[in-house]
Amino acid sequence: MAVTVKDIKALMELTGVGMMDCKRALVETDNDQEKAIEILREKGLATQAKKSGRTAAEGLVVALVKGNVGALVEVNTETDFAANTDDFKKFANAVAETIIEANPADVEALKACTISGGDATVDATLTELAGMKIRENIQIRRFVRLEGVLASYVHNGGSIGVLVKLDTELDADKVAYIGKDVAMQSAALNPAYMCREQVPAEVLENEKEIMLKQMAEDPKMAKKPEQVKVKIVEGKVGKYYSENCLLEQAFVKDDKVSVQGYVDAEAKKLGGTISVVDVVRFERGEGIEKQDDNLADEVASMMKK
Repeated sequence: MAVTVKDIKALMELTGVGMMDCKRALVETDNDQEKAIEILREKGLATQAKKSGRTAAEGLVVALVKGNVGALVEVNTETDFAANTDDFKKFANAVAETIIEANPADVEALKACTISGGDATVDATLTELAGMKIRENIQIRRFVRLEGVLASYVHNGGSIGVLVKLDTELDADKVAYIGKDVAMQSAALNPAYMCREQVPAEVLENEKEIMLKQMAEDPKMAKKPEQVKVKIVEGKVGKYYSENCLLEQAFVKDDKVSVQGYVDAEAKKLGGTISVVDVVRFERGEGIEKQDDNLADEVASMMKK
């Protein structure tokens, strides 16, 4: 019996397996869908490698703090449906636990670690999850691990995660709410830098050049003395800092003070000092080009090959 595009599409939707695997299984079983499903199930773990070319831009960002160690990790999969399953969430959280416990150097080293709470490696667990349960391409994209006085915030069930490190002599539990507020600010406004010291000199010079060119194009501004133009540029640079540097932004809970002003005021109330020394923000799928292919057209195209 001839295998049609409709047959392949139906098997793909039932199994979550790639089109060429579905086509081969149907050809092998003379278009018997039940037998084709059995063959695909028997292949099990082999399906993960064949799915690796499919875009994984959904998933979860997990932020986890245990004592004085924290981890922020992005684990991607192809669909938000898969990302919301208990199996996927359990895996992503176990990966974060593993990062805290094993302190791997990079993603490849992380994959070789025994997963927290299990006997297999992270990579083997990922492969089994992708091949037997989720049936989608799964990737551990990136992670950071910090030590010290930490706070975290996860937005919208894992679409954004932020990890904040504070330097303070105060008890970590007492300052946790301050770190979380800073993390929430970062999640909401996504500033390019934590503080003005982090702004690269070339970025600042480029901004100044743009400002000067804008004044040169304005007849009223072009006639002003150079020293006046310099002062105007300095004022605009200050505005650039307040818009692009986290600690100089207006605090979202009280826009009458900056984030730094809020931190200083809360530290004073607690009888100590607090410095924000590191802020790491991950947004799920940022920088990944998502595919928007029509499934039927894709299958039809593959059938011609």
